[in-house]
Amino acid sequence: SVKREKPELSVLLITHYQRILDYIQPDFVHVMLGGRIVRTGGAELIKEIESKGYESFADL
Repeated sequence: SVKREKPELSVLLITHYQRILDYIQPDFVHVMLGGRIVRTGGAELIKEIESKGYESFADL
């Protein structure tokens, strides 16, 4: 894996598409609204976004 071969490598991936996350395992997930981070979590946050949608973060 890339992480094993290059542990110093960092990647910032910005997406609205869950499908890309089928191919990577993120260490951190940040939800941004209005140009600011409104929620931070791990991969479990992706499941929450899938079930509730981004609208559930609008009141944060």
